[in-house]
Amino acid sequence: MTATSPFDAVPPGASVPSVSGPPPAPWELPQPVAAAAEELPPGHGRARFLGADRAFWRLVIRGSVWLLFTLGIYRFWLQTDIRRFLWSNSEIAGDSLEYIGTARELLLGFLIAIALLIPLNALIFVAAFLGGTLGQLSGVIAFVLLGLLGQFAVYRARRYRLTRTVYRGIRFHQTGSAWRYAVCALFWWGMIALTLGLAYPFAQASLERLKVGNTYYGDLRGRFEGSAFRLFLRGFLMWALVMLPFMIGLAIGLQAVDWKVVAQATQRNSTEALRMLEEAGVFAAVAIMGIAFTWALVAAAVLYPVFQAITLRWWVSGLRFGDVTATSRLRTGAVYGLYMRFFGYALLAGLVLTIVAVAVLFAIGGTQAAFGKGMLAELATVVLPIVTYVIAALAYSAIYQATVRLRLWKLSFDTLELTGLEALDRVKASGAAGSAVGEGLADALNVGGY
Repeated sequence: MTATSPFDAVPPGASVPSVSGPPPAPWELPQPVAAAAEELPPGHGRARFLGADRAFWRLVIRGSVWLLFTLGIYRFWLQTDIRRFLWSNSEIAGDSLEYIGTARELLLGFLIAIALLIPLNALIFVAAFLGGTLGQLSGVIAFVLLGLLGQFAVYRARRYRLTRTVYRGIRFHQTGSAWRYAVCALFWWGMIALTLGLAYPFAQASLERLKVGNTYYGDLRGRFEGSAFRLFLRGFLMWALVMLPFMIGLAIGLQAVDWKVVAQATQRNSTEALRMLEEAGVFAAVAIMGIAFTWALVAAAVLYPVFQAITLRWWVSGLRFGDVTATSRLRTGAVYGLYMRFFGYALLAGLVLTIVAVAVLFAIGGTQAAFGKGMLAELATVVLPIVTYVIAALAYSAIYQATVRLRLWKLSFDTLELTGLEALDRVKASGAAGSAVGEGLADALNVGGY
């Protein structure tokens, strides 16, 4: 997982006219808050998030309904509205961010990306049936190629979002080679896999230096100073709690099996083979490895909020723009709180969806009993599970957006402290708007963010 930033995700600005509907209602506008009681020294400042939860809930619920009836096409407008809401309500040192992207740009970028991906997928499909070395390696080639393309899209999508982000009338922008970033990212993800996650802090630090080092606010260049070794030390205990029991259980299970007997069992009939596998300790080994795997899953789920808080705090505190320095006061307990809130809403939504689905099934059963099995009843039996799945997916997505992503965004800004703000007064406008094709490609490859 990577740390979330206002430029790796997708918020909205408020002072830009909306392209997706009527003007915002009063509850969608930024809410005034009392001025901070304590005065900060010159050059120091804080950030805050002014958006109301109710406004965001209404936005995502309305968007989910439109997604259902437009078969997902409305997501470009919903994404734009979400970005505008988040950006416009995110205030840094008394001034709000502004998102100036449009849904039309996202839609056109997506269509261009699809036009580029169709021939590529066709070539991979054809290569798989040619036989020979190329056919045998087509799966590996496709995996590497799509992985490389996905990381390329991540970098280009970030460039698009930055150039659509304005602060004090000056846009952000990004330089650098997307292909260089893609190669570096693919290398580091390979290292993460080979080291079972231990290389993650070093990968993050390297990739963030590459991204932030090519990020500009006007003519003010950014840089990243987060220490990979510090993140490694903070996360090593969590890694050990998750991975060491799993690896020990895996080693014990594999060692407990008599592999010679297993090889002999493959040549016997099914009944005798099962007996020999049991004597070889296969079932006991599977049980041990299953317990180890379950431990790893539960431990990872419990520790994930800690990991997310540490990573986000480390990332924010490593950001620099000239003399501007950021520091995060994010607390782990607050991150746990938002996930508990999500689970509460998710359980409630699951209960409601189950009751509705059971009621509809009884209604269909009653109809069939009264009038017999007709085409309409059979069609309803097929369509109902699909509709239920889509509604459930949209419901859980809306809940996650409103309880986790929004709250995490709010916490990130409300716990942000800045120094050296005098440098922002000397910034000059620079940079041009980036293409939305990278954003569309990221969407098509399912590697996009806010």
